[in-house]
Amino acid sequence: MSVPFAFAGIILIWSTTPLAIKWSGEGPGFLFGVTSRMLLGALLCVALMLLLRQRLPLHKRALQTYAAAGLAVYGAMLSVYWGAQFIPSGLVSVVFGLTPLVTGLLAMRLLNDEPFGIEKLAGSIAGVIGLAIIFNTSLSQSDIAIQGVLAVLLSVLLHSISSVRVKQSGYDIPALAITTGGLLFAAPLYLLTWVIVDQATLPTEIPLRAGLSILYLGVFGSVVGFILFFYILRHLHAGRVALVTLITPVIALMIGQTFNHEVIGQQVFSGTLLILLGLVLYQWQDLRAIIRPVPDGMVALDPVEAEKEPD
Repeated sequence: MSVPFAFAGIILIWSTTPLAIKWSGEGPGFLFGVTSRMLLGALLCVALMLLLRQRLPLHKRALQTYAAAGLAVYGAMLSVYWGAQFIPSGLVSVVFGLTPLVTGLLAMRLLNDEPFGIEKLAGSIAGVIGLAIIFNTSLSQSDIAIQGVLAVLLSVLLHSISSVRVKQSGYDIPALAITTGGLLFAAPLYLLTWVIVDQATLPTEIPLRAGLSILYLGVFGSVVGFILFFYILRHLHAGRVALVTLITPVIALMIGQTFNHEVIGQQVFSGTLLILLGLVLYQWQDLRAIIRPVPDGMVALDPVEAEKEPD
């Protein structure tokens, strides 16, 4: 599987995931939605491992990798599900787009990456200003909206920590194994949370849209999406993996407006533009490294260079 193909899959899945998350909690509740999604994903991954006759590595470093992956599967996803109750799905994707900035800071500290240059510094400042505009708008609307933004920010932090930790310990572990191990690590935690918070109460009725969203998230959001994510994480720089967040917020905003009639105000839109500008500046060197000019003057992804990217 080529890295550009995996990138395209991640962009498609991550662009549709925020709205699917919002829909999956309509009726049965967000906790039932995320728990059933992760249980379904874990069962599918185990079945896939058996079908492909792959063994799940259980040495110490593998277990550390699964725990790191489980931090994103449990902590980051639970935070997103909770926060998505209070803010539009497109805004979820926009705030989550700050992942490259946080990942870059952590990678600089934990992976000894190069210090921030002028572009990354300018991008970080633009991103923070954009987030501040969104925060100000949320505060003027209601306390509920700011809670949603804060929850997604917590998800960004946990997801970034997970990405860097997986990069540190899981460089030679197959993506399917990391996905399976992470889901098996997180699934019992979701069940325990569901029992404690909701007393494991089954919903009396699951709307069709919610049920289809849970199914979509279980298959594509959990299994296919995580496999693709951990695959490109093995092949590319931890910060470069987060380049997909340059595209997904825009697509997610369009999807939310089209299919869920979400309205994004002018201030939030301005904040979104600043965050996207900040991401472009922050990732400018990476963009130049993976995009090259072709003879007719167009630009194209260079899959050969992407595949050669060292860990």
